[in-house]
Amino acid sequence: MSSSVPAGRRSVLGSKDRVKTAIAAAFGTSVENYDFIAYGTASALYFGAVFFPESDRFVGTLLSFATLAVGFVMRPLGGALGGYFADKYGRKPVLVAAMIVMGAATFLIGVLPTYGQAGVLAPILLVAIRMIQGLAFGAEWGGAITMAYEHAPWHRRGMFAAIPQAGNPLGIALASGVFAWSATLEGNWQWRTPFLLSAVMVIAALIARSRLSESPEFQEAKASGNTEKNPFLATLADDWRGILRVIALRVVESFAYYSTATYLLSYITERHPDLRPVALGAITVASVLAIAVTFLAGTLTDRIGRRPIYIAACTAAILFAFPMYLLTNTAQPALVVTVFIIGISLIHASLTGTQGSLLTEQFRTATRTSGASLGYQVAAAIGGFAPLLAAALVGAYGWPGAALLYLAAAVIGLGGILVTKETWGRHERERVLGLVAEERRAQTASETPTSSAPPLSSESR
Repeated sequence: MSSSVPAGRRSVLGSKDRVKTAIAAAFGTSVENYDFIAYGTASALYFGAVFFPESDRFVGTLLSFATLAVGFVMRPLGGALGGYFADKYGRKPVLVAAMIVMGAATFLIGVLPTYGQAGVLAPILLVAIRMIQGLAFGAEWGGAITMAYEHAPWHRRGMFAAIPQAGNPLGIALASGVFAWSATLEGNWQWRTPFLLSAVMVIAALIARSRLSESPEFQEAKASGNTEKNPFLATLADDWRGILRVIALRVVESFAYYSTATYLLSYITERHPDLRPVALGAITVASVLAIAVTFLAGTLTDRIGRRPIYIAACTAAILFAFPMYLLTNTAQPALVVTVFIIGISLIHASLTGTQGSLLTEQFRTATRTSGASLGYQVAAAIGGFAPLLAAALVGAYGWPGAALLYLAAAVIGLGGILVTKETWGRHERERVLGLVAEERRAQTASETPTSSAPPLSSESR
């Protein structure tokens, strides 16, 4: 855990770029999530008919969700590659490279020919680009989180690590909002426009990320020779238990989102087409609310620890599994909106707000990005099949099949957090707060002028 790093060469109050880094990481994360979520939304609403029109409606939906899952399968590879380079050469280069690749892939989806225009080549190209998306997205998360975490004040790392996590619902809200607007357009522009618009956001995010300084914690580890020759292999050899914990902790969050925002959207649209605007609007509203809840959850972890919030969120997911579908099946707009708000802005946001610090603290600096990324993206690959599995289970058993799938993921998450030790317990909080107070007193003393000596310059400090 980072808080065990001795003070002396690195300030416990964080770097001078801590706020700028966290915001830039969140900006980039929001764009990455916009790009990735746009695909999920398009899969639920359009791709079955656009790229698989010779199939019946149910099979077309399954094939569409299968292409969605392909991107998730590639994410562990992206996480392994991104983590390796971030732990060996630095966090910043990975952030910039992942953004470029993700942006290019998303723009290409917007200009793809349809099945009617290119035949079987169209879904083949779609799958290939989706695989590239998965690689880029897999490499993105670990670098963004570790940058924010390692620049942050030690006693506020939960809050700072939650800032890029808040970029997740921001990207989701943007994607949902753009799709709600593009639904008013004609023909294929309904699904093409959201992908094409991402180019503007990618350029802005690249500018912000290119101006960041490298992680001070990584620079210190590199200068002292505490990096690994092969971070990926070192992680597998030394930190495999941490990887397994991260997978269990992440599965519940991944299923909580994709079972709700992707599959439930498709479920509602197929049974009640007139509720599609309500569902899209509900996802947008819930995602906006989730921005604040994500930040608040991360902030709260700095006060009471990481485990209590995660335990509460997993328990809420268990209790919500069946009511989620019972409320949706009423087809009452107000209840449909309530389902998305509970599922996305409360349960999912509480999990993501805690994950930024909780998952990174399972690993040491030299393998932090590799370990957290690999576990996170393996679980994402599993969670990516949630819509496909839910659709298949509903086809076989009706809506209780999807509810049981959601419940199973929540139980795995609860089991994972119960066997995970607290990384920010009361004694550790008190120890770090003591270091913070000591450094603040030292800063105050150094900045107080005396009659016998001039004030110290910033360089001499």
